[in-house]
Amino acid sequence: MYQPRVYRHELEADLGALQRFELHAGESDLLVIASRPMEREALEALLKARDEVQSAIERDSKFAQSLAPLPPVPFAPPTVRRMIHAAEQSGTGPMAAVAGSIAQSVGERLAQDCAVVIVENGGDLYLAADCELSVGVFAGGSTLSGKIGLKIEASRLPAGVATSSASVGHSLSQGATDAACVVADDAALADACATALGNMVGDAGEVDAALHKIVGLEGVRGALVIINDKIGALGEIELTHLQGE
Repeated sequence: MYQPRVYRHELEADLGALQRFELHAGESDLLVIASRPMEREALEALLKARDEVQSAIERDSKFAQSLAPLPPVPFAPPTVRRMIHAAEQSGTGPMAAVAGSIAQSVGERLAQDCAVVIVENGGDLYLAADCELSVGVFAGGSTLSGKIGLKIEASRLPAGVATSSASVGHSLSQGATDAACVVADDAALADACATALGNMVGDAGEVDAALHKIVGLEGVRGALVIINDKIGALGEIELTHLQGE
């Protein structure tokens, strides 16, 4: 069931000359920020990515249902190939990476013509920019929600950032985190690994082991977990206070 993206209104910012627009297609609800007005190109990329995923589901129903990795699909299109790889790395099913992979597909298309591209799809982000970016962390009812962010230097972009939560949103989580956030080489991997990280943490005592396991995966740069008023972080994670907090 669709849930309004209330966090988008929590973290409003002065975008200057940057363009902001939303895309809607089926279950996909994307926020795009870019240095040029590219709504048509973004929508075309979104529809293409969705078609790639739908075709994979029609060929094999397990692609949509499996909670475990599936074998590689020969000649799979980019969106599907990233999902399969992310599932293999994280130990999840391919659909754990669908939002991030679609964000990646749209973002990579826009990055061909834009110096700054941010694509957000249900809390999963593709980031490409020639400047430093800060990403706010929305953590449901936690006292830390909306107060801290991740600072990512331009030299570390493009990157994927994804957040999973057991207390907010529609994603399946078997853990107890208010936020399980992962920074990775691409958004699909970040998405799947955020899901895996959230599933590993049933209480605060499991945070350290879960962080070490996720950050040890190839392509993962860093991760953090928020449970109530507690936070744990490991790897390439630079925390910052959000403006006004």
